[in-house]
Amino acid sequence: MLSARNQFAGIVKSVKLGGVMAEVVVAIDGFEVVSAMTRASAEALNLQVGDKVKAIIKSTEVRIDKP
Repeated sequence: MLSARNQFAGIVKSVKLGGVMAEVVVAIDGFEVVSAMTRASAEALNLQVGDKVKAIIKSTEVRIDKP
């Protein structure tokens, strides 16, 4: 269970993998959230366009999780 209160269900709109980092764009109710994460994390989650995910937003970071 996560302690973050700001959790939003959304759909992965794009995944851009770089050498070390990845950029993941999630569409949530008419707006987009962009998360920068390690490439290893994006690959571990096997994030693909169209995946249903949850954006977990804390004051200093945005996390992406697959249900």
